[in-house]
Amino acid sequence: MSHSVPKNQEIARIETLAHTKVADCYQCGKCSAGCPMVEKMDVLPSTLIRLVQYGDIEKAASTTAVWQCVSCLTCSTRCPKSVNIAGVIDVLKQVSLEKKCVHPKIKRVVAFQKSFLNTIYRNGRTNELEMVAEYKIRGFLGDLNPLLALKDADLGLPMFLRGKLHIKVGAPVKNKALVRRIFAKCTETVRK
Repeated sequence: MSHSVPKNQEIARIETLAHTKVADCYQCGKCSAGCPMVEKMDVLPSTLIRLVQYGDIEKAASTTAVWQCVSCLTCSTRCPKSVNIAGVIDVLKQVSLEKKCVHPKIKRVVAFQKSFLNTIYRNGRTNELEMVAEYKIRGFLGDLNPLLALKDADLGLPMFLRGKLHIKVGAPVKNKALVRRIFAKCTETVRK
């Protein structure tokens, strides 16, 4: 038997993390009208907010729209009621990971983001080769498709020859403890 959190507590958590009141949204649609990614989304930003208002958090978090958002903040700046729509969408990304309801089409996006963040966590900065290797392994283990694992292999040499791929690995930052504290603080904030 799974323990479920009451809808009003889930909404309150999203509002706390996003620093906004979703009840203030009256569905004018300005957020959706201004979104540069709306054509790629399966659900409009205003619909995401409506789903949260209704307490249908998991449905909102399982859309591709939350991962299509590029965090440009256009939706939030256009809102006449100052609802932080981009903030809500960021929280919905976290919810989709917590509830393991990431849309199947987005699993590789999540694998890339995890690989990127893990590289920064380990080194304090990106390490392209390490990040790509981890991403390819995650992606392969996620769908066992060797063709997708090798998909971009032909780009390596041309990128290297143009100076766009750095084989030499930069030294990790000196204060890795600071980077780990930043990660810990972010994780602590999300769990509240």
